[in-house]
Amino acid sequence: MTALSHPPHNRNPCYLYQAPLIPYSQAWTVQKQLVAARHTHPALPDALILCQHPPVYTLGQGATLAHLNFDPQSPPAPLYRIERGGEVTHHCPGQVILYPILNLRRYQTDLHWYLRQLEEIVIQALAVFGIPGERWPGMTGVWVKGHKVAAIGIKVSRWITMHGLAVNVAADLSGFQAIIPCGISQYPVANVRQFIPEITVDQVQAALLQVTAALLRLKFQPQPWPQTGCDNVNRSCQNKT
Repeated sequence: MTALSHPPHNRNPCYLYQAPLIPYSQAWTVQKQLVAARHTHPALPDALILCQHPPVYTLGQGATLAHLNFDPQSPPAPLYRIERGGEVTHHCPGQVILYPILNLRRYQTDLHWYLRQLEEIVIQALAVFGIPGERWPGMTGVWVKGHKVAAIGIKVSRWITMHGLAVNVAADLSGFQAIIPCGISQYPVANVRQFIPEITVDQVQAALLQVTAALLRLKFQPQPWPQTGCDNVNRSCQNKT
């Protein structure tokens, strides 16, 4: 799954939305807006959200509460049950988030293929810094030396994707102690910075964008952050369990 070299004029346009730190509720609302627009207008370009979140926990649509080490009615940070697959995970500053909104009809209508592409984006981005990321059979995500550094969870409706991947770069990992991350208790989570102490979030973001553009043949077109009417205290945007 090596990234191919495609000249910029031979790449598909992709709207790029960047936010340095955005509440989960806002990013989730924007994702749903972008997906709905592409259901209505399939010819719209693909989109990619690059962001970080304040501390938050998310549960996949079928996730069990048994993987929470806290009362779901009194979570240590906002808790959402969302549309993606998978179990519980944690987001926080220092973790790079990519939410691709892609029409898989332009690529392959194959969810297994798409999950492997998301893993490949992380693996190739880590390789830029000489870090040996790897897949583990039967599991989704990316590991480095027995530690999980990237979690992946997606939702696909009518072949339009949402949600995506999260890479721990310089995150406060203490928030993961309140859960069994992705339902996996036997392997620890880690930051990329544990393997290269001087690495920065900006460097990892740049590498992820570069690899995503090459692997999926995209040409990014930066866009202003959409208005959602949903802010950090707008509880109507939450979907707590």
